[in-house]
Amino acid sequence: METSTLSIYKELEKFGVKFVDYAYLTVLTGVTNPNTLYKIVKRLIDKNILKTLIDGKYQVVNSVPTDFEIANYIYNPSYISLESALSYYGILSQFVYTITSITTKKSNIYEISEKEYKYSQVKSEFFTGYKMVDGFLIATPEKALFDSIYFSLKGLVKIDFKDLDLSTIDIKNLELMILKTTDESMINKFRRITND
Repeated sequence: METSTLSIYKELEKFGVKFVDYAYLTVLTGVTNPNTLYKIVKRLIDKNILKTLIDGKYQVVNSVPTDFEIANYIYNPSYISLESALSYYGILSQFVYTITSITTKKSNIYEISEKEYKYSQVKSEFFTGYKMVDGFLIATPEKALFDSIYFSLKGLVKIDFKDLDLSTIDIKNLELMILKTTDESMINKFRRITND
């Protein structure tokens, strides 16, 4: 494969690529030398074909990924949850400014184009209950509420649970998730929320 800016641009366009990293460029161009890959990326940025999201992760400029797609891409494994997922499903009525995600990696925060992307760490056994929707991974409504209860008990999420619209929540499914934890504080919080 050629490494010219035009040939790379045509390949990105042809396949509708939204995001690029060094591994993808290696596959696309056959180039494995880190210095050469760096120069290719710099050239693509200078020609306004790529823009930097975070170090080593780039967006194709003429693509239009959603904030949720960007969140999944820049820090993975991760899935959208907490306030962002609750708002997405209409359970939380207020507008959310921070894109909130769950990860098994270290908790982290990134700011990209004046938007904050926040990642909260869970143990691998809690990294479940998500699905692919419109090109991004997002918690099910029940798992988003589970994650919110979990992090509220740790003092890391502030949600007024009385303001949530739980009409779309499968309470039995959520209860099963909560009971599996055998965590008394989770069970008690769940009962308070669902009995209000």
